Amino acid sequence: MCGLSGLWARQPLPEEHLRQRVQAMTATLRHRGPDEEGVWLEPGAGLALGHRRLSILDLSAQGAQPMASADGRYQLAFNGEIYNYLELRQELEALGHRWRGHADTEVLLAGVVEWGLQATLQRCNGMWAFALWDRHEQELWLSRDRVGKKPLYLGRTRDGALAWGSELAALRACPHLDDALDADAVALFLRHKCVPAPRSILRSVGKLMPGTLLRLTHDDLRAGAVAADLIAAAQPYWSAAAMIREAQQNPYSRPFEEAADHLEELLRSAVGLRMLADVPVGAFLSGGVDSSLVVALMQAQSTQPVRTFTIGFEQADYSEAEHARAVAQHLGTDHRELTVTATEAQAVIPRLAEIYDEPFADSSQIPTFLVSELARQDVTVSLSGDGGDELFAGYNRHGWLPAIWKRFGRAPRSLRGLGAALLRGLSPRAWDRLYAATRPLRSSRGGMVHAGDKLHKLAAVLPCTDPAAMYQRLVSDWNDPLRVVPGAQAPPHGWGWQAGLAEDDLGIAERAMAMDLVGYLPDDILVKVDRAAMAVSLEGRNPLLDHRVVAFAWSLPLSYKRNATASKRVLREVLYRHVPPALIERPKQGFGVPIGSWLRGPLRDWAEELLRPAALETDGLLHAAAVTRLWAEHLSGRRSHEHALWNVLMLQAWRQRWYNPAAKRLPPISCP
Repeated sequence: MCGLSGLWARQPLPEEHLRQRVQAMTATLRHRGPDEEGVWLEPGAGLALGHRRLSILDLSAQGAQPMASADGRYQLAFNGEIYNYLELRQELEALGHRWRGHADTEVLLAGVVEWGLQATLQRCNGMWAFALWDRHEQELWLSRDRVGKKPLYLGRTRDGALAWGSELAALRACPHLDDALDADAVALFLRHKCVPAPRSILRSVGKLMPGTLLRLTHDDLRAGAVAADLIAAAQPYWSAAAMIREAQQNPYSRPFEEAADHLEELLRSAVGLRMLADVPVGAFLSGGVDSSLVVALMQAQSTQPVRTFTIGFEQADYSEAEHARAVAQHLGTDHRELTVTATEAQAVIPRLAEIYDEPFADSSQIPTFLVSELARQDVTVSLSGDGGDELFAGYNRHGWLPAIWKRFGRAPRSLRGLGAALLRGLSPRAWDRLYAATRPLRSSRGGMVHAGDKLHKLAAVLPCTDPAAMYQRLVSDWNDPLRVVPGAQAPPHGWGWQAGLAEDDLGIAERAMAMDLVGYLPDDILVKVDRAAMAVSLEGRNPLLDHRVVAFAWSLPLSYKRNATASKRVLREVLYRHVPPALIERPKQGFGVPIGSWLRGPLRDWAEELLRPAALETDGLLHAAAVTRLWAEHLSGRRSHEHALWNVLMLQAWRQRWYNPAAKRLPPISCP
């Protein structure tokens, strides 16, 4: 895991001038690669590659980057891991290739020489973002992995240069970058708590889409096309739509038990590949289905206790430490647990704008950073269970959407609107109290966590006219962000039907899962984990997102994933071969913090300062009235607007740190 940067000027530049530029960009990425800095220049072409190294495989100088191919044709700055590099290395050895070291980067370069770039990527099992310079053809190639685990930004400067990097901060360090905000991206951020690719928060910068390969030539450089147009021309080497269509056309037809057998075989391989490293490896463990399964399969392949890490909170509703501890004890892992106070968690907030150098507001960013910080004390690589919900129908919406549409979809919209109004008649806290009071009347088995919030979500989707609109509403914190961002012309949603499938190709639940795969997963979940882990120089690996597992999951019938009583059925079947169900079975809890109560309490002064009308409207970007109304309602307890308000607060904190000079007059964030 590393950080990369680069610059391609429209004319040759003096070597020292070029070096200074790329070193300034690369210096911003030191946290992504604290072990070593590398720079490679071709002044005659005006091109520079920068790299910060976190040494994982081949800790020697032979693994340093940017790295040249054996024939000298290619120079590569690579961020990520090729997990099946040993298998590829054997193939290439049989074809006559010899090695200087044992880094996966060297194997990737040899593959490009032997098979060509696109064919090599098809063979690779891994995560990556890279910049590859072809010295013979004077072409630059940029790429991201299939599902978007690793980030890659591309921008055009005012003097026509192209700049790229693992984080937006690297591009901001490049001279002449236009740092004007994209109001449309701001509106999408308020809706989704992140900026969906291919946009970035800056008009002059975009993000390469997952699964794509972008070829840039001197003609592209001289033509001056904006970054958005260049990114739009990138070609897919892997397509979620094509994968889903193929899986649907060739569905798995064997019995459920055989599906579980095959899934366990795939997952065992995926986990085993991701345990390969020349540094200590561990895993995040929440005690839920996904992380417990990853840890179980790690322990099954390890001769030593696997190192596992859990963050607990004093507030029981937000802590899963007890469950994680029970799983760790059953599996015999070397378990570390840290109980965090509210004050300690709040102390992370001043760092968020730095860690997430593009606005980001998924509040689980706080515990994700804390567990990464804990793990980094003992390991350099940590596996996690990300992807299980998206692939195996684990989110409530995967069950809710078909059920709600079946039950209410044909009812008159006016009647559904009335039902929504009745549900909103009580605050979430009032519903929680009522739900608790009726507990003796219900079955003691199971239960619903945060019942009031879920009922308010139901109220939000009832008036929607179709399942796609319901999905968009469920994943939107601001349903109408254009009223908050004057002049924005954002599309109605950021996670539309990007998978490229016709509406009638899939059922309601599968459509939601497909949109999660191409939107919510890469833009929110994977960004959250990447930035939190990289802030402490920790490499995160996601075995459930092995592309073989992704394709197999999509070939399974929906009934193998979810029924009326259970989600992620086939994952649970595999897990329960290793861990007793009693340690796992409980209502889905999530990985969050009580932002809503904090904003009414210890964070209130900080929030009120950032949400002052003068602060919101300092440069005309935001309209204060709508935000002020939500803030007043939230403080009163009549409504819970924690997610919408957190989005605005994270935007304001980010502007205070990175962007608007006028906003620097705001006091620094402080926590009790």
